[in-house]
Amino acid sequence: MAQRNISRRRAIATASAGALGTMAIHPFTTLNFANVSKLALLGGEKVRTDSWPQWPVWEKSAEQEVIEMLRSGRWWRGSGEYVSEFETEYARLMGAKRCLATASGTTALLVALHVLGVDAGDEVLVSPYTFIATYNVVFMNKALPVFVDTDPETFLINPAKMEERITDRTSAILPVHIYGLPVDMDKVNGVAKKHNLKVVEDACQAWLGEYKGKKLGTLGDLGCFSFQNSKNLPTGEGGAVIGNNEEIMDRCHSFHNCGRPFGSLERTSDYPIRGSNRRMQQIQALTLLSQMKRIHKDNDIRLENATYLDKKLGEIPGIYPAKMVEGNNRSAYHMYPFRFVSEEFEGVSRSKFMEALRAEGVPCSTGYGRQNQDGLIEEALNSRGYKRLFSEKRLNQWREENYLPGNDQLAREAVTFYQSILLGTKKDMDDIVNAVTKIYENRKALL
Repeated sequence: MAQRNISRRRAIATASAGALGTMAIHPFTTLNFANVSKLALLGGEKVRTDSWPQWPVWEKSAEQEVIEMLRSGRWWRGSGEYVSEFETEYARLMGAKRCLATASGTTALLVALHVLGVDAGDEVLVSPYTFIATYNVVFMNKALPVFVDTDPETFLINPAKMEERITDRTSAILPVHIYGLPVDMDKVNGVAKKHNLKVVEDACQAWLGEYKGKKLGTLGDLGCFSFQNSKNLPTGEGGAVIGNNEEIMDRCHSFHNCGRPFGSLERTSDYPIRGSNRRMQQIQALTLLSQMKRIHKDNDIRLENATYLDKKLGEIPGIYPAKMVEGNNRSAYHMYPFRFVSEEFEGVSRSKFMEALRAEGVPCSTGYGRQNQDGLIEEALNSRGYKRLFSEKRLNQWREENYLPGNDQLAREAVTFYQSILLGTKKDMDDIVNAVTKIYENRKALL
């Protein structure tokens, strides 16, 4: 468990819960004393009654170009210019040589894994604390996702656990910068180099996040992004692959466009390689070009508010904001995550804490869970194809090793705030701190 602020935590934890006199000396509180006496869940006054910032935000300035493009009939990338324009601008934004726009973040991952040679019967090291797409794309390539345990303090894949999961079939590592929190990429790349493995960064939630001065998504062989409706850079659906190797990016372009030759790819026929249609549409690209005008400002606001919450919430017993890995220059904060430790709240359950927090006017969720136990995994392992590709001994070994205590702990403790909440004001952040403080002070009432 994190040691920061421990003396303050202990001092606070020994104070009398709910005592107004004690509240006055708590260094972490900004609470209005009138709210302390009774939780909203139990009939008291809510800390917050105002609404929160909504997402996504449409920019009216983009409407004229969208209307003109729709009237022109140039809707797909083959007859229009906006997708290519977006690719140029996004590569520049991320500090990469090339960008390929795709239909979604999932298709970006599918393109990247295929082009880097992940094939049937391979194994890929994968983060377990993530959205389903991260390991679904491994299954789509008829490979085996091998989950590496999570460090519950950072919410991220634990590089120290990687080598023990490598076999003679391992071909790639798929680390996830979940919630926009940078993974320790030096350690990941060190393991990859030692074992001659490819690295695909799942940066689908990490726009403008940085590790040691470089943008997330530029630190592996390829980086993948999502622009789904909830994302910090949204266009309903959409994705991108970025990279610095021209030949690899040419192959990505060809594969995503039905296998048609592109760039350096030899034109032996109209379709020299296997491919699929993973193309972005013109209207998606136009929307993204508009949304990119606000991304720097929005990210600055999120970072400032997240840093403030780290400090304030980190002083409350039982609340542990995500620990940053060494080398984290900037988190993107698609979600704001922290761990709730029930024992420091007199045994109040996480579900009861969250119910009380929502009642005070602060929306929250549990985030991701034990993804390595999803039903789709057994459905795949029991399929005819996987039984052909992998021996019964290997599949049973996989099941036996699919025990991830760090990830299980995080799945029990994690609480998250949606990214648009971080676009609020300092007063909005104080409302969050006040609500959590109020629940802590009245924790015994929830038992």
